Amino acid sequence: MSVHEILSDEVAYPPKFGSPTANAVRAGDFLYVSGMMPWDKERRLVGVGDVKAQTRQVLKNMEAMLRAEGGSLKNVVKINFFLVDIRDKTAVWDVRKEIFGDARPASTLVEVVHLVDPLAMLEVEAVAYMGK
Repeated sequence: MSVHEILSDEVAYPPKFGSPTANAVRAGDFLYVSGMMPWDKERRLVGVGDVKAQTRQVLKNMEAMLRAEGGSLKNVVKINFFLVDIRDKTAVWDVRKEIFGDARPASTLVEVVHLVDPLAMLEVEAVAYMGK
């Protein structure tokens, strides 16, 4: 099985900012997308105080990683949302429905105490099936 890191110039590259992680790794027919933050490609927070804007940015970053391997959000089979405030779940779900449409990947949504960026309201990770 081939395993390799996925790169996209549309998303902040973790090693550029001191992180030892990859944004995504492909292992066979699966793409594992690391927790995406609501950052632009220069690692500036998008949508300070606006969970819907942050959710859109996170999913935009995720889609960029999938596109780098010829996929899209339609390939996502499992998605995990980490919210700083569980009361934001309805707003996050609204954006999720707007972006995913009728697609309903398996999902987890949990509240966490902190994220790596203190102004971030959520982080999202996913697994996508890239096979035929």
